[in-house]
Amino acid sequence: MPYRAPVAELRFVLDHVVAFDRVAATEMFAEATPETVDAILSEAGRMSEEVLAPLQRPGDLHPAHLENGVVRTSPGFAEGFRAVADGGWLGMSADPEFGGMGLPITLTMAVNEMMGSACLSLQLNPLMTQGQIEALEAHASDEMKALYIPKLISGEWCGTMNLTEPQAGSDVGALRTKAVPNGDGSYAITGQKIYISWGDNDFSANVCHLVLARLPDGAEGTRGISLFMVPKRIPDADGNPGAANDLRVVSLEHKMGLHGSPTAVMQYDGAQGWLVGEPHKGMAAMFTMMNNARLGVGVQGLSVAEAAMQHAIGYALERRQGRTHEGDGTILDHADVRRTVLSMKADTFAARAIAFDCAVSLDMAKATGDAAWRARGAFLTPIAKAFGTDTGIKVAGDGIQVHGGMGFIEETGAAQYLRDVRVTAIYEGTNGIQAMDLVGRKLADGGAAAFALLDEVSAFDHSDLRGAADDLRALTEWMVAQEMQDRFAGAVSYLNAFARVLGALHHLRAAEADGDRAPLARFAVNRMLPEARAEMAKARTGAEELFAVSNGVIAA
Repeated sequence: MPYRAPVAELRFVLDHVVAFDRVAATEMFAEATPETVDAILSEAGRMSEEVLAPLQRPGDLHPAHLENGVVRTSPGFAEGFRAVADGGWLGMSADPEFGGMGLPITLTMAVNEMMGSACLSLQLNPLMTQGQIEALEAHASDEMKALYIPKLISGEWCGTMNLTEPQAGSDVGALRTKAVPNGDGSYAITGQKIYISWGDNDFSANVCHLVLARLPDGAEGTRGISLFMVPKRIPDADGNPGAANDLRVVSLEHKMGLHGSPTAVMQYDGAQGWLVGEPHKGMAAMFTMMNNARLGVGVQGLSVAEAAMQHAIGYALERRQGRTHEGDGTILDHADVRRTVLSMKADTFAARAIAFDCAVSLDMAKATGDAAWRARGAFLTPIAKAFGTDTGIKVAGDGIQVHGGMGFIEETGAAQYLRDVRVTAIYEGTNGIQAMDLVGRKLADGGAAAFALLDEVSAFDHSDLRGAADDLRALTEWMVAQEMQDRFAGAVSYLNAFARVLGALHHLRAAEADGDRAPLARFAVNRMLPEARAEMAKARTGAEELFAVSNGVIAA
């Protein structure tokens, strides 16, 4: 079954579930009219179906590879990227001063969802560039903005982020990459970075690396880290790519999935770089990019869920096997297959609604400067990232199950979805780290942002939902009172419980707006919302039982 962009579904969620009209009513985003939204979704959907979706299998079968030091990308990827760039999709939310559209991040996420469903390996490239644009807008000097952002928006140049090192994975503060002043305002960057998505390509004139490194007077840990722009080719006096910089792709990783996306080991040997933002404030600057990317990665999980679900439903509507309650029907008429497909559909809807609710909050925070909106968006970000990617993995796995034995055969394409999406629960901060962030930083306000969200849930007139919200409120109060180790022990369960409650709320809102959606909402409330209470019970158990089991017993 070929991918079909869910334009009508996206529009329904924007209009009736997450109240996008609030964003369009602000002065900043007044141009996001219904007509503009329709045009954007329709055109991006067409491009995703016709240009990007045909690249899904070639990217998997003909991976990016390193040839004499040059990264060669998968067949058709250069043309696919050019279609994305020429459509203006790279700079949808970028400042119009530099050639961007200045549109809400919510619409960027909607477009990214469709591109990711069509070909996730290629969509990862624009996601990196979009994040870099946002980081430069927030932290770079005016001169750096003027030089780099227009070319990133146009697609002439591409952007990456360089955090991880062989000895410093999630512990970014353990990095060893050094930055030494050159005496002319630039710095010599030396070190090695790993897991660099789209570290190079053969279709853009330049690749712009944002690199975390430590200055000679930088303190140990994250507080001593600075951020640098290190281009593949050093811009000349006219802003054009000039001499090659002292950096190179050492190798490309051989991965479980996302074969079309080159994941590079990057070596910097005194490469010339320029400081982005203030010295020793690199983590704050990089987090601007990472927070954008975390929501974007949650949407990547949603992208794969949508594509895998469509693929499985198409198969289920054609495959005949055994007797059903309607006679010789398709396997979709078997109760358990139907349960599986409805679970896929319900979770995909919930992941989409949570992600777009988060995006609307971020847009409202930007447009109004309201701290409450900012806190709401910050609280929803780890939930959107973790639940979106967990949903992508689960739905892709269920899609294989619906296919039966044929799902295990690569030619059907069902397995690729699972292989591609699996990393989304790992990169941009593992889902465990997202949960720890939720119960740590995001509850540092004493639970104020969580309680505000739960007030919204409780305002909906549904007894089961209100009961779950009351229990989650009590759990939040318990979390706030605990030592951090006990919070961390239940963090994933706490996040899952919140996602289940929010998902049920969004389903009920959808059913209220469209009665035809009521049966799916009942399915979600009856079969998925009860999971929230089980997760809440696990969240309260604390850390003691985890560490009561000795390392010797674990290793035995």
